[in-house]
Amino acid sequence: MAVQQRVPNETTSRPARRISDRLAFYLLASIVVSLPAGSAAPTPLYSVYQSEWGFSPITTTIVFGVYAIAVLSSLLVVGRLSDHIGRRPVLLVAIAVQAATMIVFTTADGVPMLLVGRIIQGLSTGAAVAAVGAGMLDIDKAKGTIANSVAPMLGTASGGIGSGLLVQFLPVPTHLVYWVLFGIFVLQGLGVALIRETVSPMAGAVASLRPQFAVPALARRPLLVAAPLLVAAWALAGFYGSVGPALLRRIVGSDSLLLGGLGLFVLAASGAVTVLLTHNRSARLVMSLGAASLFVGVGLTLLAISLDSAVVLFVGIVVAGIGFGGGFQGAVRTVIPLAAAHERAGLLSILYVVSYLAMGLPAVIAGFLVVDAGGVMTTAKEYAVAVMVLAALSAVGIAVRRPPTPNLAVEPCSATA
Repeated sequence: MAVQQRVPNETTSRPARRISDRLAFYLLASIVVSLPAGSAAPTPLYSVYQSEWGFSPITTTIVFGVYAIAVLSSLLVVGRLSDHIGRRPVLLVAIAVQAATMIVFTTADGVPMLLVGRIIQGLSTGAAVAAVGAGMLDIDKAKGTIANSVAPMLGTASGGIGSGLLVQFLPVPTHLVYWVLFGIFVLQGLGVALIRETVSPMAGAVASLRPQFAVPALARRPLLVAAPLLVAAWALAGFYGSVGPALLRRIVGSDSLLLGGLGLFVLAASGAVTVLLTHNRSARLVMSLGAASLFVGVGLTLLAISLDSAVVLFVGIVVAGIGFGGGFQGAVRTVIPLAAAHERAGLLSILYVVSYLAMGLPAVIAGFLVVDAGGVMTTAKEYAVAVMVLAALSAVGIAVRRPPTPNLAVEPCSATA
């Protein structure tokens, strides 16, 4: 009697179709670019919203600041979740929410909806950057380290200038840029569904949602030295993402919407180039370069305000951008190698707290100062002096600090911002 063989189910016998790791890496890198690009996209539009809805500069900086706080909150709560449930599930949800946020922006008819959109955008960005950054390191640690350092700055730069160009030269300025980003996120989400999972699920997902703050004894003093530089660098980025467009329009003498994203583009682009050119240099040297460049670049901004010179202003932004890129990466690379593997997440959380608070809170304070304490030019001068003082304090700390011996059990690490 013939034995009837069972024909295997096609869906169970064939492996799911997946894209190659090489293509997956570049897909993930594109997400690291598109996330900050999406966050920078509203910057050139703030003046449009302000004229249509009649709000003050304080509101502009609050809209900017809530995004930073939302990113920070998300990073602290779900930043480690992808280690437990996988990179793909976290990324798929985060990108879907990003796409939905673009629809919120296109339908916004007032400040409340704009605030809702920025908060949701920040939460999904914070969830995504941790997973996507880890995913790139899973595939290729060397390339992933560089991509984690450069791609966020490239995204901020491209988002600022790309949005400015669309807003200035193409129709429906408050809708088109968001529809473009919506399409990009949809395509990226489809791509993420086809990448292989790089980690195996493990227990502890719920416990990972509890933020952990731990500074290893060896890293405490270096962190105190790095903190002023982190605050200076990210406070400057926050300034050019909120109050900066008004300063540029005042000095350049133009109401062009393109100027809204140009300052942020120049700052982030020069920072990205700096990271690429210095990633093989010692962390101490890069950190020193960052502190000096921030001091000089912001000093040139003060000179530009006094001279009412657009040329000096943009030279200052380029030099300050070198400080932004070098200062942040130098600080991270100085502190993180001093933590053991089980201490790294907590230490990174503290760096994120410092960076995102520095980006959001001073920008909101600047908005109040613009309205109640002398206007854009006076506020810009006071802001510049504060950044220069912080950069100088960091430079002194770097000069007098003796570098500690890194924890040899720790692998090099990079942070995504």
